[in-house]
Amino acid sequence: MDSTARYNKAIADLTENNQQHLLAFYDQLDNISRENLLCQVESLDFPEINSWIRDYVLNESPLEVPTNFDPASYYPVDPKDDNQAQIYDNAVNLGKKLLSDGKVAGFVVAGGQGTRLGFDGPKGNYQISQIRKKTLFRLFAEHILAVSAKYGAKIPWYIMTSPLNHSATLELFERNTYYGMDKNDVFIFQQGTNINFSLDGRILLADKCTLASSPDGHGGSLRAIYKSKALQDMQQRGIEQLSYWQVDNPLVHLFDPLFIGLHALEDAGMSSRALIKAHPTEKVGNFCLVDDKVTVIEYSDLPDDQAHRQNPDGSYVFELGSIAIHIVSTSFIDKLNSAGFALPIHRAVKKIPYIDPSGNTVNPDKPNGVKLETFVFDALPLASKSIILETLRQEEFAPVKNASGDDSPDVTRKMMTDRAAAWLEKAGIKVPRKADRTIDCVIEMSANFAVCADDAKAKVETVPRIKSGDSIYLG
Repeated sequence: MDSTARYNKAIADLTENNQQHLLAFYDQLDNISRENLLCQVESLDFPEINSWIRDYVLNESPLEVPTNFDPASYYPVDPKDDNQAQIYDNAVNLGKKLLSDGKVAGFVVAGGQGTRLGFDGPKGNYQISQIRKKTLFRLFAEHILAVSAKYGAKIPWYIMTSPLNHSATLELFERNTYYGMDKNDVFIFQQGTNINFSLDGRILLADKCTLASSPDGHGGSLRAIYKSKALQDMQQRGIEQLSYWQVDNPLVHLFDPLFIGLHALEDAGMSSRALIKAHPTEKVGNFCLVDDKVTVIEYSDLPDDQAHRQNPDGSYVFELGSIAIHIVSTSFIDKLNSAGFALPIHRAVKKIPYIDPSGNTVNPDKPNGVKLETFVFDALPLASKSIILETLRQEEFAPVKNASGDDSPDVTRKMMTDRAAAWLEKAGIKVPRKADRTIDCVIEMSANFAVCADDAKAKVETVPRIKSGDSIYLG
């Protein structure tokens, strides 16, 4: 079909679906731009798009929040009795074996930019360590290499980017020679996108030849793994379990044998780390049971009376917070996609730049459109089994999101020092503290030194005496 016939068909399809404005500037474009625009229009699935407009764009409350739900059960940080202690021991042994047998891989969701941090570029390139100024990507790579050495097996790393930073991320890894990892053990792929709509259901134009779109959310990771053939690569390597985390959290225990082992012992499809919320309305998802399935209800959707509901001992009934740390079985990902991938769609009203009918770029000062995305935790109730393991905030949750205040670099760096100090003190090393018991030094602990507290015990003799005001790097 020649370009004229393609244009005629495209304008007919668009007119039928009230989206003819997408070709308003066609006559002003060069041939390459025309081809680019036609390809985008031809890829539109109008039956699906029209259902999105009806159900999610024009409908301001598309998702039905469950009204009947119970608190989810979980494995505590420490076993509650001898029987559970035996289960934990068995799980640790199984987790170590899976690591040693090369059955586990790492997967980081890294599609975000550092905009909120005042940083230009992929968030993974943000320098977060206090002394050596290591980036998030470098810290994760060193952690993977250290665990690989510890268990005598290569651990591959899968990294999901977005169209916002894919090229920049590839360039970063090339320039930094994959942070010491074998290039063949690093698989970088892009997540999908969804088109953006005006509040009245019209598809927005980002420029005269480009439909406005945005990443399809971290839930899209489970589809992108499949479409990019990353899952096929995992299957060829014999990978059975995938450790999932988000790029902004440098404290994550990437490969905890207990977590991996409990997940495998239960034959779970997807499992989660959780922490006890700091207060009833903390802005994290809430782990609940809906129809006997582990489900996350967002903090904004949990009724206030339920958020403050207490047990007889004074603890909160819905105390478990979701922190985006998971173990996912590759067989579960395969099943999700083979059965026709479908996670609930979430509606987000945002400020979306666009081209107006006169061809001018508009940067709105208030929300003007709708982005559609999926969340990875919505896959939990689709798993036949899902377990939750409690973790401690100070051990593995210090996301760096904001330039100042909560979840800022200053808070994250302090928590990195605090955890390093706690591990050293557990090993019997004296760490200077101020009168208020806060740490009176800076400690940067490389994964080459320790990936868990027990590793630090074996390095006691290598640690110099630490004095007040010191800056100590342990590598």
